[in-house]
Amino acid sequence: MPINITMPALSPTMEEGNLSKWLVKEGDKVAPGDVIAEIETDKATMEVEAVDEGTVAKIVVPAGTEGVKVNALIAVLAGEGEDASAAAKGGDAPAAKAETKQEKAPTSPSEGGGRAEGAGGGEKASQPPTPAAAPPTLPTSGEGKPAANGHAAGERIFASPLARRVAKEAGIDLSDVSGSGPHGRVVKADVDAAVAGGAKAPAGKAAETAAAKQAPAQAPKPMSDEAVLKLFEEGSYELIPHDNMRKTIARRLVEAKSTIPHFYLTLDCELDALLKLRGELNAAAPVKKTDKGEVPAYKLSVNDMVIKALALALIEVPDANVSWTEGAMVKHSHADVGVAVSIPGGLITPIIRKADQKTLSVIANEMKDLAGRARNRKLKPEEYQGGTTAVSNLGMFGIKDFSAVINPPHATILAVGAGEQRAVVKNGEVKVATVMSVTLSTDHRAVDGALGAELLGAFKRYIENPIGMLV
Repeated sequence: MPINITMPALSPTMEEGNLSKWLVKEGDKVAPGDVIAEIETDKATMEVEAVDEGTVAKIVVPAGTEGVKVNALIAVLAGEGEDASAAAKGGDAPAAKAETKQEKAPTSPSEGGGRAEGAGGGEKASQPPTPAAAPPTLPTSGEGKPAANGHAAGERIFASPLARRVAKEAGIDLSDVSGSGPHGRVVKADVDAAVAGGAKAPAGKAAETAAAKQAPAQAPKPMSDEAVLKLFEEGSYELIPHDNMRKTIARRLVEAKSTIPHFYLTLDCELDALLKLRGELNAAAPVKKTDKGEVPAYKLSVNDMVIKALALALIEVPDANVSWTEGAMVKHSHADVGVAVSIPGGLITPIIRKADQKTLSVIANEMKDLAGRARNRKLKPEEYQGGTTAVSNLGMFGIKDFSAVINPPHATILAVGAGEQRAVVKNGEVKVATVMSVTLSTDHRAVDGALGAELLGAFKRYIENPIGMLV
């Protein structure tokens, strides 16, 4: 029986992707785990692995095709002993089935927006559609009867990447879920049915599961393309189609501004002590040998120290280290700080996980690696999805201050301006100090003005007394 290979959902926000390259050709044999194609999503270029064993009978979607919908048929495999040419013909009919409702990617945006400047891996697999006929054969127990959950003890569980992701978010054990896909594969509809049927999930997941079912509020309808173009003289412009990244950024910013009640707090931080410590730490950095010769083991930036200060401030003010859901407040135990990075055509927010527990040198090296791979679109989804807050720094462009847009599910984002020499009054005398303005945007549902002020005050103390970040 021909095996259909469909466009996988490689991230929760993915609705379509560009099939940039095939790494196999018709007639090639593939085995589970073999990399067969490269897919360009809105944030990264990712490799796709084969799930089944067989011979590539037909490539349905050629390399270079843009806007291929999730679950659309892209290729057909011939099973063992099956004639490849017959499988290729048999693969034409089910093309319409590839867009199955139960395997469709979620349309609610979830990660990767943010604001300002300077995303894949995860579980990669092709997702066969659910056939309309003949239910799958279930594994049997020792007495020859199908196991109650469709999986025998110790059996390898086959599931689509989307089903695994939904199960993980819901806290569902896939071994407890009966698969209705080909060969008993677990698909998203099976996980949804398990959740609806009362499958147990950890208490900490309950609020997240409830929140995932909440649809974003409808934004006001914008002007039509035709109405906009009528405002300009014909021939005075060119039309540049939106790519997937720009569409995702636009959608998420509309979601953020239409659903999150933003509240802004601004204060000034003196940087002289921080700049002095940064210089001393960089001068004391050990030297390591590389292909390019001897280089410092790390090089701290002001932004690295801002990340650390914000992380420590969130731990000091735990009530601000939260995310809002309609069912409950999600209070985080770690400070995972996203950092907005400018890349060609848009931006991405890679995350420094547990930044509160990491040294400045580790943060500096991680940030350098993440930013480099972000610009090459080589980040894995887990490296830019999630997080508990974010930093957007436009200081290197000379921007004095600005307000950033919160990146759901965060409740805060810190906008960082340029450090500049200003006149300040100390003990009744005018002095010159290096001052940086920062603005904290908060989700007023989760972080009230007084709580936001407390968080920003803690951040200021770490910036102006940076030795506290070393102990």
